[in-house]
Amino acid sequence: MKPGAVLAAAQVRAAALDCRFTVVGLARAEALDPAPLQRWLAAGYAADMEWMHRRLPERLDPTQVLSGAATVIALGIAYRGSVDERSRSPVAAYARGRDYHYAHRDGMKALRKRLLAIDSTLETYACVDTGLAMEKAWAERAGLGWIGKNGCLIHQRLGSSLTLSVMFVDRAVDTYDRPHANLCGDCELCLRACPTKAFPAPGVVDARRCISYQSIENRADVPVPLRRGFRGRVFGCDVCQDVCPFNHGAELPPADRRFAARPIAALTPVELAALSRDEFERLAPGTALARAQYDGLRRSALLALGAGRTVAALPVVERLTSDPSAIVREAAVWARGRIAERPDSRP
Repeated sequence: MKPGAVLAAAQVRAAALDCRFTVVGLARAEALDPAPLQRWLAAGYAADMEWMHRRLPERLDPTQVLSGAATVIALGIAYRGSVDERSRSPVAAYARGRDYHYAHRDGMKALRKRLLAIDSTLETYACVDTGLAMEKAWAERAGLGWIGKNGCLIHQRLGSSLTLSVMFVDRAVDTYDRPHANLCGDCELCLRACPTKAFPAPGVVDARRCISYQSIENRADVPVPLRRGFRGRVFGCDVCQDVCPFNHGAELPPADRRFAARPIAALTPVELAALSRDEFERLAPGTALARAQYDGLRRSALLALGAGRTVAALPVVERLTSDPSAIVREAAVWARGRIAERPDSRP
């Protein structure tokens, strides 16, 4: 195929599915509306994620990242198919198995090889989560679903149990997908269910109030008013997804062994708080939990114990009040005070 030729959309989709992506959509590489991102940043909803303020032109326009970008390939991998829905793990469902970043990177490397076999002069830019692309916005534009009131991309059949990535290519395709209609309607279950009221408006997430941000990204002390939201949660939060009607009766794909729960996801908050550094370094690598780091994970586990007033955890909590880590000590002191104030006999 000579440079500048148009790719067959069916061929691109088939290649992506063969590379173990669950869904794929195609959108023209035209600049996104900057207003939503600009309003979100101006309101301070990015918390201390300063990287979100940088390189805005590239975040909004694929041609600023890849010269001649013509098509955005939006990619999704479903993870719920292999998750035990009855699990009471304190770890968000997406993080219980292999880190999805690795799965997407492997898939995009394989997809790039497939595309180069079709056109050896094609240029690409691939991104999952930490690069210069707005994955959810592109997934919506490419017809994979819509951004719901909880800020998640919702697929009509698969619900929101998808992780996302994108690939920019400097070739047009013969058929593009249409943006998906928003099907949330009048439903506000997710907005009402959020334990920390992290939604200032439908579809807008204030990271400063979100348990996922606080338990994963925040390296400092968690604001006291938010700590009760940690009850039963140590890494991430699924509440707004659990109540979403599109996640009930979703057509889940066959279980993907890449996302089968790892041993660390089976630990209780008490066990996570009590982890030794050696245990963390043995169990966390290859999972998303590594991102929280050793002290951050134990801090969040202590907050979960304090929020739940778990009296059985007192020996561990007491020991960690003298931990070398300042954030762990502070969380342990708070948890001890909560349990002493009104203990809960449940484990």
